[in-house]
Amino acid sequence: MINVFQPSLGEEELDAVREVFATGWVGRGRRVDEFETAFAAHVGVGREHVTSVNSCTEATFIAMSLAGVGPGSEVVVPTVSFVGAANAVAAHGARPVFCDVDPRTLNPTAADVERALTPATRAVLVLHYGGCPGEVAEIARLCAERGVLLIEDAANAVASAVDGRACGVFGDFGVWSFDHGKIAVAVDGGMLYARDPESVSRAARLACLGLAESTGHLRAARSARRWWEIEVSSFSRRSVMNDVLAAIGSVQLRRLPGFLARRAEVVARYDAGLAGVPGVQRPPPLPRGHRTSHYFYWVQLDPRVRDDVAEDLYRAGVYTTFRYPPLHHVPLYGSDAVLPGADRAAARTLNLPLHQSLSDDDVDLVVRELRASLASRAAAVLTR
Repeated sequence: MINVFQPSLGEEELDAVREVFATGWVGRGRRVDEFETAFAAHVGVGREHVTSVNSCTEATFIAMSLAGVGPGSEVVVPTVSFVGAANAVAAHGARPVFCDVDPRTLNPTAADVERALTPATRAVLVLHYGGCPGEVAEIARLCAERGVLLIEDAANAVASAVDGRACGVFGDFGVWSFDHGKIAVAVDGGMLYARDPESVSRAARLACLGLAESTGHLRAARSARRWWEIEVSSFSRRSVMNDVLAAIGSVQLRRLPGFLARRAEVVARYDAGLAGVPGVQRPPPLPRGHRTSHYFYWVQLDPRVRDDVAEDLYRAGVYTTFRYPPLHHVPLYGSDAVLPGADRAAARTLNLPLHQSLSDDDVDLVVRELRASLASRAAAVLTR
């Protein structure tokens, strides 16, 4: 089966893990600090602006706490988003207000966001679909004008940028993912950015049971007297990263340029193979100054055959999917929003395999099977 997502892990990552094992310490330590420092440099911010956690979802939950999201407040979320985004809002007692997206880019426009704002809006949380930045600069300006906080879900956008500015640092907070399905993989893990360094210090405490950094075992190296005593500042969970994951993540971050180059080659091969194919819309071109991480490659098909094509490809050994099903249709969130752009996209979009381990032969097989399926389904489109 040709997978939609697949990590590239090898001897270099294994060597890094062996080095951690040899130290006898596998918890949070020097490797985590090194990973955080390297990632801050990667996105062009000072080290004091980032801290790591055990997942991007946890980073989103912490960002909600830092943003003061709670009962009586609303957070605008594009309906085509990861479920963890809406969960983070609702778990804080706030209301997720879903906005529409452009049916071709699957990103919200600034106008989509603006239509969803109300006097109760505390924050806006945007996703960069497939690694494409979208109108993040315009949305950031809108939020600043309205006095609303901006949180960026940059899980798809580890190397995306607009005019040289990294996605994830346009707003007040940004979050990234390093789970098994992402481009740079630490097996699991996440990173949180905050414009205010004091928020990063608060986030680090929230991720470690609310313990002050000067207390407990963290103080052992600085004091020989009652280092076991603790100071608790909040009723928090434990969601820190560890040196094993950080060691893997550091290697992946060093390898990231090569991953991105290969993904761009795969995208170019898809574009060439699918150019002019009847019934296929390829991803729209990026605006000038935008850089994508090439996390998704999506095609849009006639909704009468989209699911049939997915089944044909699966039988041919090609796994596809649709990320992300619109959240305004999830009953638990209690939304009655009417969002035609998102519904149109959800009915037509199919994510094809895209990862740096794909061979040219793999890509050609996907293209060939997609074209064959569409040709066989063409008569069905005419009769429905």
